[in-house]
Amino acid sequence: MKRYDSTATIPRWDGKKVYVTTQYPIVEPQDSDAIVISNDADYLDNLAYKYYNDPTLWWVIALVNNLGKGRMSVPPGRQLRIPTNINDILVQFNTLNYNSQ
Repeated sequence: MKRYDSTATIPRWDGKKVYVTTQYPIVEPQDSDAIVISNDADYLDNLAYKYYNDPTLWWVIALVNNLGKGRMSVPPGRQLRIPTNINDILVQFNTLNYNSQ
């Protein structure tokens, strides 16, 4: 699978296809969210696998915890919020990115 296979494109004025900017939903805190304290061995993809059984959902944890782009490791001792309403988040994500085109 190529890196941009699932990335949406739109035609530009000159007919060339350009990639659409990915939109992320606003994820409000819920009473059902899990709260964990990170340790030295925590990585976003491992946490996503542990809580969602899908390492590709690492971006959800990064988004709600304002973790910068470009790093998968989590600073030790940081309190992390892990949303449990993952299906609602994915519906919002898909609505923002795939239903508006």
